[in-house]
Amino acid sequence: MSKIKIPIPITLLTGYLGSGKTTLINHILSNQQGYKCAVIVNDIGEINIDAELISKSGIATMEDANLVPLSNGCICCTLSVDLINQITELIKSGKFDYILIEASGICEPLPIAQSIAVLEGDEESNTPPLCRLDNIVTVVDALRMATEFGCGDNLLNENVDEDDVENLLIQQIEFCSTIILNKIDKVTEEQLARVKAMIKTLQPKARIIESSFGKVEVKDILDTECFDFDETAASAGWAQIYDKDTDEEKEHHHGHHHHHDEHHDHEDHSHCDHEHGHCCHHHDDDGEEEYGIGTFVYHRRRPFNQDKLQNFVNNWPQGVVRAKGVIWFDDKRDDMYVFEQAGVQIMATESGKWLTAFPKKQQEMYLEAYPDMAERWDEEYGDREIKLVFIGQHMDKQDIIDRLDDCLSY
Repeated sequence: MSKIKIPIPITLLTGYLGSGKTTLINHILSNQQGYKCAVIVNDIGEINIDAELISKSGIATMEDANLVPLSNGCICCTLSVDLINQITELIKSGKFDYILIEASGICEPLPIAQSIAVLEGDEESNTPPLCRLDNIVTVVDALRMATEFGCGDNLLNENVDEDDVENLLIQQIEFCSTIILNKIDKVTEEQLARVKAMIKTLQPKARIIESSFGKVEVKDILDTECFDFDETAASAGWAQIYDKDTDEEKEHHHGHHHHHDEHHDHEDHSHCDHEHGHCCHHHDDDGEEEYGIGTFVYHRRRPFNQDKLQNFVNNWPQGVVRAKGVIWFDDKRDDMYVFEQAGVQIMATESGKWLTAFPKKQQEMYLEAYPDMAERWDEEYGDREIKLVFIGQHMDKQDIIDRLDDCLSY
């Protein structure tokens, strides 16, 4: 047997329940093109159904030790340590030159990628890499996206027990390098075009490959070298809109050095969330695009009143698919919050302190090190701001902006 080269490439397959991940894996394993693939299959139940289906195909079996089931939990949370251990054992066995991981349908890809990163080596501690995450593939069910997800028209399904479907779909689409748009034979050309338009808005940089029955080229899944953690994290549609808005504000400030008011944007916080209406109206290319899909940024300096914002959330505007950004509250002036909405899931999570909450000396040191931030520093509010990105379909932008303005503290 030829010597296995380290680091071993890994492809992670994600996608909601029934999207076609197992069919895709069986197709890949039937056309390995010389790879010696090991497969890790995750299922939340006590019995790993997907592993049994793959095993029954005879291509990968538990008896041959190239099929590893991880059951009764998710590899994005409760089984993350088990996943790291299994990957390590497969690599150290020296039998495989590729690892395929099929995540449970309810897994988010980001925490799985973070777990795999533990085994990718560390230059500071001189730890050699055992593996590299080569590709994150999200399988999207075109039919389900077009009907239950409504191509963006109908965001909430009547099935209460699946309230988080939209949230999972969005998280899986946003953090990936390749999207397999499966079951295209089951939708019309119009439906397919609308689904693709929404996907491209949520994740404009991932490759979109159309398929039926999971039949795709193996070269598009294995050993692609198309995944980069930082690039993928920054490639989501909301993040690019957020960054674009910040870049435009930089240009605006260079042209108006001493003009500061509540409508000005501020420092880019890449960990912020929320997609709201842009109040500055300086984006000429904002507005509705194909099929009524649009984006905009809401930016204010003044804080929100928590009770008023809660009322806004309780009466969430129609058509909003994704919202993400940073906010602050009048009764917690030093705390920065990440606001995030995807589907029916809406939350605000504390995310550290604003720089203006730190002692003056620390502020001065930081602002000296980051002159772009100093340029956008506000005399009254410092770096505190509300900045929210909205992505949706047929959104009433002005109504959203007006309602959010009503939530501001005076």
